[in-house]
Amino acid sequence: MNILVKNSAMLLGKATLATAALGGFLLFAGAPAAKANDGRDADRRVERAEWNLHEAIEHHGYYSRQAEHWRHELREEQERRWREHERRERRDYDQHRYDRDRDRD
Repeated sequence: MNILVKNSAMLLGKATLATAALGGFLLFAGAPAAKANDGRDADRRVERAEWNLHEAIEHHGYYSRQAEHWRHELREEQERRWREHERRERRDYDQHRYDRDRDRD
């Protein structure tokens, strides 16, 4: 009977250790690193699309299918940058209005 209790305790300890290790792994590996996004990512995406368009024109010609594809991608990235900028502007305006209009008593 003593061996059964000892084996059960050892099994419970191993299960606890495995659960803690898995929980720690999921805690630290599951969440991406937080970073501030101040618009530089959008600028980089637009610059990359411009570069790809330039390369496609250089290698395949101005009216090629590849150049048309990268023109389309460039327009999408420019629109995305504009939407992100507008969202930031709206958020800043709303925050300013909130700070200005709230009661300070």
